[in-house]
Amino acid sequence: MEGEPLSALCTPALVVDVDKVKRNAKRMMERCHQLGVQLRPHMKTHKTLECADIMTGGSRRCIVVSTLAEATFYADHGFDDILYAYSLPFDKVERCAALSERLDLFQVLLDHPDALERLRKRPLKGGRRWHVWLKLDCGNGRAGVLHSEPEALQLAQAVAEADGVELTGVYAHCGNTYNCKGVEQIQAVAQETTSFTLQFMEKLKAVGISCKSSIGSTPSCSHPVSDMGKLSEVHPGNYVFYDVQQSMIGSCGLEDVAVRVLTRVVGHCPHRNQLLVDCGWTGISLDGAGKLPTGYAMIEGHPDLKLLSMTQEHGRVEPISGPLDYSKYPIGSLLTLIPYHSCAAAAMHPVYHVHSEGRLMGKWTPTRGW
Repeated sequence: MEGEPLSALCTPALVVDVDKVKRNAKRMMERCHQLGVQLRPHMKTHKTLECADIMTGGSRRCIVVSTLAEATFYADHGFDDILYAYSLPFDKVERCAALSERLDLFQVLLDHPDALERLRKRPLKGGRRWHVWLKLDCGNGRAGVLHSEPEALQLAQAVAEADGVELTGVYAHCGNTYNCKGVEQIQAVAQETTSFTLQFMEKLKAVGISCKSSIGSTPSCSHPVSDMGKLSEVHPGNYVFYDVQQSMIGSCGLEDVAVRVLTRVVGHCPHRNQLLVDCGWTGISLDGAGKLPTGYAMIEGHPDLKLLSMTQEHGRVEPISGPLDYSKYPIGSLLTLIPYHSCAAAAMHPVYHVHSEGRLMGKWTPTRGW
């Protein structure tokens, strides 16, 4: 299908504009270079080799993953310096050990003393040490030990002092930037997370501990504050695709969004003033419910249409107001959906169709599972 137009694809299909991907990746690299901070891109959005090569500039080094399936996939294809940025799951310690013993640098994350104890009870072979990042909660309210609690410093000290373990760094995710609207709000959260992290690094320094520091989210790294240059690393991921959600937050413009889901009209329902399309929730996910006036996605070129609801394999589309002109949407015609959340939409697809200026160039196949 190489060289053919997007209309040659069967639907639903996830399509990736490789020129936008490269531009988004290049801008993030340049931003980090100007800040003087190491970019450790997150693979969770796309989970493909091709996009990972673009994000790492071909180095195949210094990446973040969210699953061990991703870690193994990248390790199997020559990637190294991999950070598994998920609080250590006790059922997966042996798999983490295998990667730690195999790669030059495989790193794990923890936020509880019991996790450290698990690592101590599984010493690595060949005199290797576990490389551990401490997960801090700097206001995001998900995983991590709260930055201001004495337990955070105590856990960092315990990691630093444990046999067979090295405190490699301190890691914080400023996911609370996803509640922001506009650059000013994004930068306020980025500043707060950076300040809390740097304050914690000073506490470590006062007790003789030196290690790396890293924060990240796509909004904060799309509009970084200068103090982020005092960190060792940043770890955004979604920026390579972006999505409607990021455009609403203020991370990007809609013109930066590199992914679309193509769908076809499969039914006319004049008694309901609706169209049926062949993209259900298995083609784009249910993420974004109630967030957009246009429903679960934006329908490109048709701001008057709304993706009202979806079942597994069908989507219901209706006008925001007035009657539908069915002559504009014949059975079999294509509609293009801009996803609310590209990570979720991509996760629905076993293959991504890559194009440049609307001409197909090939396929990217993501890894799946945990």
